[in-house]
Amino acid sequence: MAARLTLRDVNLHFGGVKVLEDVGFEVEPGLVFGLVGPNGAGKTSLFNCISGHYRPSSGSIRIDDTEVLGSRPATLARHGLARTFQHPALQLRETVLENVMLGAHKRLPGGPVEWSLRLPRMTRTEKELRAEALELLERHGLLWAANLHADELSHGLHKGIELCRALLMRPKLLLLDEPAAGLPHSEVEQLIETVKRLRAEDDVTIVIVEHHMGLIAALTDRVVVLDHGRKLMEGTAAEAQSDPRVIEAYIGKDAADDAA
Repeated sequence: MAARLTLRDVNLHFGGVKVLEDVGFEVEPGLVFGLVGPNGAGKTSLFNCISGHYRPSSGSIRIDDTEVLGSRPATLARHGLARTFQHPALQLRETVLENVMLGAHKRLPGGPVEWSLRLPRMTRTEKELRAEALELLERHGLLWAANLHADELSHGLHKGIELCRALLMRPKLLLLDEPAAGLPHSEVEQLIETVKRLRAEDDVTIVIVEHHMGLIAALTDRVVVLDHGRKLMEGTAAEAQSDPRVIEAYIGKDAADDAA
């Protein structure tokens, strides 16, 4: 079941530097939500707070009714959160299938002792997860690459592999960190269709950090715009693109005045 994500007054300080200040918003279950803003706005830092890679200085982050502020990524995975990265974190010398199977770790039964003994329950579950991983690869047009090493494939295909790995976790909340970064136009169009299909077929809430406003406009129900670590506005992508504050944040006050 898709999760609700709620942030209240999230602050992140590194020493005396305020990276995030009182950021808050709520993502309803099943929505595609965009997190946008100019370079240095704090988007990735906020993603890192949500996914447990940074510990916020204060505030509240809830998945459904569970407070997860400061939780580690492994704990968040148990609450249904999965994430991709701007630069896919793959094991390049492993096969595509092996990389996808890494997403199954939290779904394996028992613990290290049972895993090492290779008991029947473990073997049966691994076989089922392998079949599910192959189905995901087929669904995303990557089955042909299942037995190739990841370092034989392109950056765009790496992003597809990482998405399959995240989906094998069966997330309730999926965070996509700049999924269009480095992709040619044709692959961006494929990505848009992929996310639309996820929305239609999977019971998951999706939050996207992205600079590509065409993708944001095509996919999202709502967006939050950050600027200098603070929430600038919240609304639809169309409202954000026409908001003078957002235009000023992206292109500067003088250019915004000229455009007006």
